[in-house]
Amino acid sequence: MQSIPQLSAPLTLGDITLPHRIVMAPMTRARSSQPGDVPNALNAAYYAQRASAALIVSEASQVSPQGKGYSFTPGIYSEEQVRGWRLVTNAVHKAGGRIFLQLWHVGRMSHPDFHGGALPVAPSAVPFQGQIWKVDADTGIGAMVDCPTPRELERAEIAAIVNDFRIGARNAIEAGFDGVEIHGANGYLIDQFLRTTSNVRTDEYGGTRENRLRFLKEVVDAVADEVGAQRTAIRLAPFLTARGMDCPDILPTILDAAAFLQERGIAYLHLVEADWDDAPEFTETFRQELRARFARPIIVAGNYDKARAEWVLGHGYADLVAFGRPFVANPDYPRRLLQDLPLAEFDGATLFGGTERGYTGYPSLPLAAAA
Repeated sequence: MQSIPQLSAPLTLGDITLPHRIVMAPMTRARSSQPGDVPNALNAAYYAQRASAALIVSEASQVSPQGKGYSFTPGIYSEEQVRGWRLVTNAVHKAGGRIFLQLWHVGRMSHPDFHGGALPVAPSAVPFQGQIWKVDADTGIGAMVDCPTPRELERAEIAAIVNDFRIGARNAIEAGFDGVEIHGANGYLIDQFLRTTSNVRTDEYGGTRENRLRFLKEVVDAVADEVGAQRTAIRLAPFLTARGMDCPDILPTILDAAAFLQERGIAYLHLVEADWDDAPEFTETFRQELRARFARPIIVAGNYDKARAEWVLGHGYADLVAFGRPFVANPDYPRRLLQDLPLAEFDGATLFGGTERGYTGYPSLPLAAAA
């Protein structure tokens, strides 16, 4: 009897059953309706087309207006946004899929144009190199623009942001999501608190490793208390060095976070692996150290192909593998990957903003293609 490939094996995640191990990674596509950053019917069609993923993790969605850092990204704080997201979850579930909402506060990765001229906020007012995608109000053309030095958050503001994550999680479940993934990676607010390069506070949120982990723990506790640990997950990026995030203490900090997350009983831990040229290696030693602290499901993402995905699953370093770019032009990507079918290429000019072109316009392969 032929053994079942690891990628095609089912898995129980919290209280839902996944039919295989191929996850659709969260990807910013910047197509919410304006004004109000409201999800719409086009978004619903896009996610429903990709419902054959074991799990869809939605594009990041700001938990408050302050949490916004890119043009046209959706929110999860208004009643209108909740209604818009319900279109998405209904369409995905009708197509047989499962979907988590990614909760987002970008912190310093933002621009004053999104905040009435006010500076973006961060753990500390530290200058850094980072850019965000912003549409010019006069020309309607989007471009990458530099982020300014942010304003340091006051102590009382931190508690308010924790509550914004709590409310965002509640809204997500009300909108019909199967769970939520907290965005703690890629140089956004939670990640900024974790690292000595972006967090130079001298109060209980900075300095020691325990203090730098405090904000992450408070957000996870708030979300898990609100919607249940089995519906709560988090994304982290241990080896990120870009955006002024090259912290010498980040790996032991992430390992301490993993021990906390294991004890908290969250649904899964999602790890971003560096996928740019000359990026730091995601070492096998670190994978082993992380797995020793976190025995619950782990998702990995970062330029995986089929062979590498089977390797990471076969060694027990992960339980699911997330793919981003391949899902853009291949809505039926799990079938194509498992059956070694040809892949379509995406149009990079249509990734951010726009209409159905480069979004819902990519076709699935006819079933006869499997032959």
